Amino acid sequence: MPTTIDILEQRISDAMSQVAGIKGCEAVVKPSAVPKFGDYQANGVMGLAKQVKANPRKLAEEVVARLDLSDVCEAPEIAGPGFINLRLRPDYVGRRLLRIAADPVRLDIPAAIEPKTVVVDFSSPNVAKEMHVGHLRSTIIGDCICRLLEFEGHRVIRQNHIGDWGTQFGMLLALLDGKSKYTGKHTDVALHPPELTDLPLFVWEEWYREAKQRHDADATFSRQSRDWVVKLQQGDLTACNYWQMILNYSLLECQGIYDRLGVALSQKDVRGESFYNPMLAAVVQDLKSQGLAKESEGAICVFPPGFKTKDDQPLPFIVQKSDGAFLYATTDLAAIRYRVGELKADRIVYVTDSRQKLHFEMLFATARKAGWAPQQVELAHVMFGSVLGEDGTPLKTRSGESVKLKELLDEAVQRARSVVEQKNPDLPADKKAQIAKAVGIGAVKYADYSNNRTSDYVFSFDRMLAMDGNTAPYMQYAYARVRSIERKAVEKGVDVKAELAGLPTGQAGIGQVSLTEPDELALAKHLIRYGEAIEKAIADYRPNNLTAYLYELAQCFSSFYTNCPVLDAESGKRRIRLVLCDLTAKTIRYGLGLLGIAVVEVM
Repeated sequence: MPTTIDILEQRISDAMSQVAGIKGCEAVVKPSAVPKFGDYQANGVMGLAKQVKANPRKLAEEVVARLDLSDVCEAPEIAGPGFINLRLRPDYVGRRLLRIAADPVRLDIPAAIEPKTVVVDFSSPNVAKEMHVGHLRSTIIGDCICRLLEFEGHRVIRQNHIGDWGTQFGMLLALLDGKSKYTGKHTDVALHPPELTDLPLFVWEEWYREAKQRHDADATFSRQSRDWVVKLQQGDLTACNYWQMILNYSLLECQGIYDRLGVALSQKDVRGESFYNPMLAAVVQDLKSQGLAKESEGAICVFPPGFKTKDDQPLPFIVQKSDGAFLYATTDLAAIRYRVGELKADRIVYVTDSRQKLHFEMLFATARKAGWAPQQVELAHVMFGSVLGEDGTPLKTRSGESVKLKELLDEAVQRARSVVEQKNPDLPADKKAQIAKAVGIGAVKYADYSNNRTSDYVFSFDRMLAMDGNTAPYMQYAYARVRSIERKAVEKGVDVKAELAGLPTGQAGIGQVSLTEPDELALAKHLIRYGEAIEKAIADYRPNNLTAYLYELAQCFSSFYTNCPVLDAESGKRRIRLVLCDLTAKTIRYGLGLLGIAVVEVM
């Protein structure tokens, strides 16, 4: 069934079109910012009045006269210059609540009528380096987007576009050649030199830094690095085996981080730069043959219209350097061709930091111009800000290095364990460890999600692990609190399953429930808005719309529980209040699940 806001939008828009004689009017329905004025407000009449040169309040009166919302709302009220305030009928809320209760899997949220194939490009860690805090946002925001889109019913293809090709590997291979005792002959022996096996990834990272320093300072080493790049490109056995070994170590380390974060990425989702390398020459040639790419100062460039330098000159999108090397732009164009042509993507979503805004604007413009991304294929760049330290600068260690993601998660779990020890010292050790993991990892993720993704945010363990406010621990505690009510009911001899199964039905399986107390009605109204929160989160890829909803739900429940006894209520009231408890628990669990955050039964 459509969400309440969709029903209101459709009916009011139709009434506006009838009154104005114009198709495609938009009611612009939003939840009311001030509950005393109603539950929703339609703001579209003012814009329509300006378009048709009419008095907005008089136009609103004509729209309301044409409007039939008697099955959904009380009589609409006109406010100010033409706002239409709407208050839901309690019987409508009760019917929606029963529909949700009858659908314990999706909570009455319909799947997409026309599912799409959506490619989501996210995470993209550096090979031969440990993941650091700079990889956090792309990884978890991308994962959340995938979960939301899959819940909506789309076919989602995850793509982990790693940097596993190019000059950096030539430098590392040249260094490894010197460190290894391997002779370099093309034989089938010693393909994985024993002295290089089972090394922690930080050693490889130290070697990369050493290789970079030597490359910049030593002309001979620089030449050797270039030679190794050529060997790798030509399929040299030694080079390829070194490369594969480095790649395997890196991916294994990354997978450990993904598993800890609860991120649904695996090695089958990895499709790095090496995959697209054989396609790059054709990309450049095809751009040339279409007349889109031309030589400029020795390089091959595309000049997509509308992009200018500071000197108001056409801005080049370089696809091949003067020395013949390809760039990120070339690889990304090849990736778009592959994703549209082979993966049959209807939509491609890139999750990267905002510093890459210009790159993706020029990439999309070039792909459109070349015909590799037809207009019906949506291209979206989901940008995000930086994670900052308490001093307002990008989060670093005391030595000035990026904070390792593994160390950050270790500390989060350790701090969460302290919270669990204080609140529930008598729990078994394994239970404490399980809760600490869920709370610590959940706190890091939720703190990120609860901020507007386009903004920078200050990383603070104290704030994210707080038991009050819009935090994961508060939400996890809210869930545990609701579940404890159900356990207490069982202890008192209440058959909760029978109570929930005994809901009124009536014709078409939907009956009536009585929501007479203000806090009952307020909680029920918020529960039936869950689908709206998901729609809003998906519409602009902003998880904070979902976290804000869940936090408000927990607050509504707290007020309800304070003012509406559940277990001591008379049997008729107890049943609907147990339903409200049950749906609150399910909504929190499912909502946190879409964020990739686990719930706990006790805190």
